[in-house]
Amino acid sequence: MGVPYAIIKGKARLGTLVNQKTSAVAALTEVRAEDEAALAKLVSTIDANFTDKYDEVKKHWGGGILGNKAQAKMDKRAKTSDSA
Repeated sequence: MGVPYAIIKGKARLGTLVNQKTSAVAALTEVRAEDEAALAKLVSTIDANFTDKYDEVKKHWGGGILGNKAQAKMDKRAKTSDSA
């Protein structure tokens, strides 16, 4: 799709973009010629810091590390199977 997007922390910060008190969503439809370079830099920064890092920062559950109770059960089972 290739549509750059970013989640901005706080509606007030996004509101400064549109000269309002708060804003939930903003879409840029037209860009002045003198602002195209600044927008291109902003898009590349968003891609580098937000979109491209998605796989890197998404949650990884588990990882094979057991909690205290589960580890105690496993140790108890190992002791009983070793002694039997």
